[in-house]
Amino acid sequence: MAKTKLKTTPYDSAEYLKNKKDVAAYLDAALEDGDPALIRHALNVIARARGMMQIARDSGVTRESLYRALGENGNPEFTTVLKVVHALGMRLRTRPA
Repeated sequence: MAKTKLKTTPYDSAEYLKNKKDVAAYLDAALEDGDPALIRHALNVIARARGMMQIARDSGVTRESLYRALGENGNPEFTTVLKVVHALGMRLRTRPA
């Protein structure tokens, strides 16, 4: 029996974040989950979708520091998270659980 080769294409969530509403929903879902690694990953995806250089400029964080903080092994400080969220034109809010 011959094996059929499966053709796959890369998937990048950043391609689907077209507007602020999409970004807010994506970040909200990550925050709802509560996993810090997932939140860091979501911020990385969003920053790439918006342009890492622009987010770095708007947040006052160097591009290199932003890549390090939001990268796979990153552990961003809360101040960095707040700066990035603000640079995205978003704000963190709370609501009763």
